[in-house]
Amino acid sequence: MVKNNRFNTILMAGCACAALSACGANDVASPGSGGDITINYPTPTPTPTPTPTPSATVTPAGGCPTLPAGANPLVDRGTTATTPTGVWRICELPSRINQSITLPKLAGLLYSLPGRVDVGCDRGPSDSQIPAGCTLPSVTLTIEPGVIVYGATGTSWLAVNRGNKINAVGTADKPIIFTSKSNIDGAVNDNSIGQWGGVVLMGRARITDCTTGSVGAGTCERQTEGAADPAIYGGTLDTDNSGTMKYVQIRYSGYVLGANTELQALTTEGIGSGTTLEYIQSHNSSDDGAEFFGGTVKMKHYIATGADDDSLDIDTGLQGFFQYVLIVQRPGQGDALMEVDSNGFEGDTPRQKTIVANFTAIQAQSSANNDANDQASILLRGNADLTLVNGIVNSPNNECLRMNGSGTTPATLTARSVVMACNATKYLGTGSITAAQVATAFGSGSNGNNDAFTISLSSLFINGAGETAVTPFDAKTLDAYFDTTSYVGAVKDANDNWYKGWTCNSATAAFDTTSNANRACTSLPVT
Repeated sequence: MVKNNRFNTILMAGCACAALSACGANDVASPGSGGDITINYPTPTPTPTPTPTPSATVTPAGGCPTLPAGANPLVDRGTTATTPTGVWRICELPSRINQSITLPKLAGLLYSLPGRVDVGCDRGPSDSQIPAGCTLPSVTLTIEPGVIVYGATGTSWLAVNRGNKINAVGTADKPIIFTSKSNIDGAVNDNSIGQWGGVVLMGRARITDCTTGSVGAGTCERQTEGAADPAIYGGTLDTDNSGTMKYVQIRYSGYVLGANTELQALTTEGIGSGTTLEYIQSHNSSDDGAEFFGGTVKMKHYIATGADDDSLDIDTGLQGFFQYVLIVQRPGQGDALMEVDSNGFEGDTPRQKTIVANFTAIQAQSSANNDANDQASILLRGNADLTLVNGIVNSPNNECLRMNGSGTTPATLTARSVVMACNATKYLGTGSITAAQVATAFGSGSNGNNDAFTISLSSLFINGAGETAVTPFDAKTLDAYFDTTSYVGAVKDANDNWYKGWTCNSATAAFDTTSNANRACTSLPVT
């Protein structure tokens, strides 16, 4: 969610923001709310020092794949100039994927998003309520392991519309990568952000904060802000299925169109519990690492590195279930590790309710952004309910928890087996909530919680002796979706390697010790 202390008046490439409808394929969306933003255009990296053993490079594929008859075709845009990883063939996706297709993995081939690329059309809140303007069948976009898709412009984004699906399933050694053109060109560094839009999944599950309709009547829908063409989400189908994303990286996303209109790496909007989200890394998103707008989300093995706002942001009535969450912010950058709120629509139901289990959240330094906005590593606001179990918060230079609320049914916090390293203040209360009430809600000294924990993590995020000694809580007693674990935090020990192979390395977090330069977030795999 964009914040209100960071606005510079800018001109956006490709579109005049005063007339969004004229942006065409360069349409950009954001469901975010509130405030102004700054764009920090990345400085190209210097020419890297050659490694002792030069990395392999690619040669371009001979041409683009042929899609099934009747499908809007790929466009062969020729080859790239020579890049640090070689020369690639560019195959441009159509602005609308009008029938189910598969993007195969071919050596030396990249797929590009020329602007907004729609998967199908909006099929409405249910199959019995398909808008008259949508004449396509349900569409599934399948992406094979190892495929690289990049945003060709700052305003490129992938929009998976209601009633359609994405099937992006990589593997531990061949992740699917969504990234920017600058990443392809070798012109990114560890602080590069905001170079294209991101991936947006729109679903048919319940939401709040309606743009049209009402919660009470079961007709609540929201429009993705900033979209020139409708990008609508919401419905009443909490088990809706928007597809599967597994072993996926999303890099350098979050381009800004204007105030309140910025995407993040992954945005889900009213998706249902039938959607599978596992093993997803968000890297250097200029807004949140991922933001979840309503719906019922179940997600395991989520990593966010280098988010420039919140690493995990939750809004508009989400029913969220997250396990194995590893979030690391760039020192002195970003806002909160987690922001959980109800956006001021306090009477709407479903009331926002999220459980985060087995998480490790690292914020080495505070930032001016956080000091002016969320003011703590975790913000719980409005009428939102948050349960944290088996967690580690390593934020030695910042307050750990802030709760802000008013009214008779304010936000609630439940913590079990959560340990924190904070600054001396530890807790903040604003609105009708006091710092003492926040401290009581956390309950240090009971239920396995400790707000004065001595961190012993190794390699940044792997449990040490101190973390291993903490008695875990059985998250499965909260919901059958969760695994029962014998440890707190996201990574049990040095033998726990779920994060290896499919992630990329950066100065913010290195996930393995391989000497392969192509494993860096600033590079690309060539096999």
